[in-house]
Amino acid sequence: MLRGMATPIIASSSSPALTFDLVARCSTTRARASILTLPHGPVQLPMFMPVATQASLKGLTPEQLEETGCRLCLNNTYHLGLKPGQEVLAAIGGAHKLQGWNHNILTDSGGFQMVSLLKLANITEEGVRFLSPHDGTPMLLTPEHSISLQNTIGSDIMMQLDDVLVTTSPDTARMREAMERSVRWLDRCVAAHKNPATQNLFCIIQGGLDLDMRRECCRAMVARDTPGIAIGGLSGGEAKDDYCRVVAACTALLPELKPRYVMGIGYPEDLVVSVALGADMFDCVWPTRTARFGNAVTRRGVLNLRNARYAGDFGPVEDGCGCACCRGRDEEGGMGVTRAFVHHNTAKETVAAHLLTMHNVWYQLELMRQVREAIVEDRFPAFLRRFFADLYPDKEKYPTWAVDALRGVSVDLYTDDI
Repeated sequence: MLRGMATPIIASSSSPALTFDLVARCSTTRARASILTLPHGPVQLPMFMPVATQASLKGLTPEQLEETGCRLCLNNTYHLGLKPGQEVLAAIGGAHKLQGWNHNILTDSGGFQMVSLLKLANITEEGVRFLSPHDGTPMLLTPEHSISLQNTIGSDIMMQLDDVLVTTSPDTARMREAMERSVRWLDRCVAAHKNPATQNLFCIIQGGLDLDMRRECCRAMVARDTPGIAIGGLSGGEAKDDYCRVVAACTALLPELKPRYVMGIGYPEDLVVSVALGADMFDCVWPTRTARFGNAVTRRGVLNLRNARYAGDFGPVEDGCGCACCRGRDEEGGMGVTRAFVHHNTAKETVAAHLLTMHNVWYQLELMRQVREAIVEDRFPAFLRRFFADLYPDKEKYPTWAVDALRGVSVDLYTDDI
C-alpha cells in the first residue's frame, strides 16, 4: 500500500519464501517501486534497512524501531555466531524471538567482517580461517557453516558467503579469483541451505571496479536463480563515479522481477541516485553511528548538534519531521524535543544519542517512502531535482558524480522543473 491507497500490480514473480510484485516504473530513469513479501510480512521497495548488528539497533527498542515503519532490518551473522552463539540461538528459536522482533530480518554472511575487522584472517577455497576476537581460538567460517548459522538465526533473507576484496585493490588476478570463488561458494551455500521454504538465499555479485568482470559475475549469478540478488564489495573507498558505473552496469543485466540489493549504502545522496540507477534495497550503519556523535540527518544536510550555535535553539531537530523526536509527545500541540535539549545532553547522557537515532532512522525510511511515492506518481525526476536543491542551495556545489550519473538516466539536475 502507498499512503493508504491500493497500488495496481504490473507484474509478479515468486519463489517458495518470497513474492516480488512490481507496481511502478519511472518513465525516465531505471527506478522501480515494488512490494517484497517475505515470511514476516510485506516490505515496500525501494527501502533502507537499519542495521541491528547484534540483534539490537543501538539506541532503539524493538517497539521504537517498529514505530518508524521499519519492516526489514539487518542482523550480523558473524557477531551472532560468536555471541550468543548457535546453541543459544537454536534453543530460543532464532533471532526473531531473541530480539522480540515480529518483522523481517536479513543476515549478512559474516564474510565481510572477517576481512574488515580481523587482521589475521586467511581466505582459502575451504573458507575463512581466523582467530576468535574473544579468546584467540582458531576458527573457520565456510560457506556451509555460514548457511548453518543463518538457518539457525532464522532470517527471512540470508546472504551467501562471498570472497570480499576492497574495490580499490590493484591486484586484478586476486579480484578475479575472489569473483570466481564467490560463484563457487554460492553453489556450496545453495547445497547447504536447509530451509528454502521459509528462508531466502541471495547471491552477491563481485568483481571490483572492472565492469567486464562484474558483468561476467552477473551472468553466472543470475543463472543460479536465487530469489534475490545483491551487488557487493562497494562502499569501500572507491570514487563515487566508479560506484555509479558498477551499479548501473549490474542493474542493466539483472532480472526485472527480482529485488536488487546494494550492500553497505546509506548516505541520502547515494540512496536516491542508486534508486535512479535501478536498485531497490540498501543498508548502512551510518545513520545510527552518526547519531551517537551528535549528528542529525535532515533534508538540508547533516547538523552537528554538539556545536555551540544550537545551545539556545529551541526549534525541533527538523521542521516538519514526523519522527517521535520531532513531532511532539501528544496530540495537544506539545513542543517535543528541541535542538537545545539534544545539544545539552550530547556529551552527558545517552538520551541524546537515542533521540537522534530515532530521528535519523525515521529520516532514512521516510526518504525511501517519498522516493517510492514519487516513482508511483511518475514524478521521480522532479523529486530528484527538489532533493538536491534542498541539500545544496547553491547548484554550483552539486556533486559532479551525482550530476553525471543522473544524466546517464536522462535526468538534468540543473533544470528548474521541481
